[in-house]
Amino acid sequence: MALKISVIGTGYLGATHAACISSLGFDVIGIDTDPSKVALLQKGKVPFFEPDLEELLAKEIATGRLTFSTSFDAIKDADVHFICVGTPQVKDGLAADMTYVNSALEALAPVIKAGSLVVGKSTVPVGTAARLRARLLEVNPGADLAWNPEFLREGFAVDDTLNPNRLVVGVTNDRAEDILKEVYAKNLANGTPWVRADLPTSELVKVAANSFLATKISFINAMAEICEAAGGDVTVLAKAIGYDPRIGSRFLQAGIGFGGGCLPKDIRAFMARAEELGAKQALEFLREVDSINLRARQRVIDLVRKDLSEDLIGKKVAVLGAAFKPDSDDVRDSPALDIAVQIHAAGASVVVHDPKAAGPASKRFPALKFTDDIEECLRDAEIVLHLTEWKMYRELDPGVIKSLVKRAILIDGRNALDRSAWQAAGWRVRALGRTDTNR
Repeated sequence: MALKISVIGTGYLGATHAACISSLGFDVIGIDTDPSKVALLQKGKVPFFEPDLEELLAKEIATGRLTFSTSFDAIKDADVHFICVGTPQVKDGLAADMTYVNSALEALAPVIKAGSLVVGKSTVPVGTAARLRARLLEVNPGADLAWNPEFLREGFAVDDTLNPNRLVVGVTNDRAEDILKEVYAKNLANGTPWVRADLPTSELVKVAANSFLATKISFINAMAEICEAAGGDVTVLAKAIGYDPRIGSRFLQAGIGFGGGCLPKDIRAFMARAEELGAKQALEFLREVDSINLRARQRVIDLVRKDLSEDLIGKKVAVLGAAFKPDSDDVRDSPALDIAVQIHAAGASVVVHDPKAAGPASKRFPALKFTDDIEECLRDAEIVLHLTEWKMYRELDPGVIKSLVKRAILIDGRNALDRSAWQAAGWRVRALGRTDTNR
């Protein structure tokens, strides 16, 4: 008989995981403490933007395999329970807030049946899984716990779940591994690499991967600073070193840096945990990675002041993009939104456009002006900032929109626009890591 599965937490990770696991043929029930969210999901609607997810969710609900509830009693008969709750950064430090993970385990432990498997997917400090497993066995000796970290990219979450580039499972026995192999049987049949690890290693894999990625992004942004000082072009430098197979070309696009709900808080939590373990020096380099990333935002603001005036009061600034990356409405720790807020705080008249993230951004920063009309955003602007790499911005005709602005000055914060086309249309183009003489 097929396994019955529960997913605890129906945010970005949980809603995606529930819909995708259902599509593999399992009966899935998602649990959340927020009644309004549960009601929305039960109608086949997603409270955030993620390509292809809402369509998949509605399809799976229609099959009857996928349901949502606020009651833990609804999952008593489930065989596998995935914990997919958030681990945000604590307000007064760098560490991860484990409140939701701990609460999920405490709610699960007394109600699940003997022989069931609890599987953590949340990103947690190393040592969490062993602690939670000990607590679970104390309350419910017949259950077990494993860890199965997620590697989702916002904008590609459905495909990353259905076609993962690897599956990592932290287990303490063969039975737990066998159960997870049953869950992911279709992925394994398609050749997805399977990595069995102990509990601490499985926890470390996610934060190690994110730390490596953050380091690579900050490295190229550090090279952008050097290129500016030396008169070089970071885009050519990145292209050249990217041909080295030991380095690769991905994530070597200099710009305003990384943001979102994962990389920033994960590397900070990793540093905090390393200090707790007495291994602080091993991750000291991540402090500079974080510093370089945040410095890129200030460098854009410096360019704005250089091109307009030290006094930004009353200057209209058009900001293209609020989300931390395209194909997402996530504005958590968004470099684009942070830059817009700082320029607004300096007295500029800032108007922000984003095809998906204007709503979430306006809730977070209601003092900023947002518009769904890109022409309204650009009209009479004295400088245009391209800060999120949406396809629609790359497709703008610089000759046409030049007639809308007051001054044709562009700062390409992502080094993603066709520089020569904008210059040919009469725009002055600035970008991090490239001087005015670079072509």
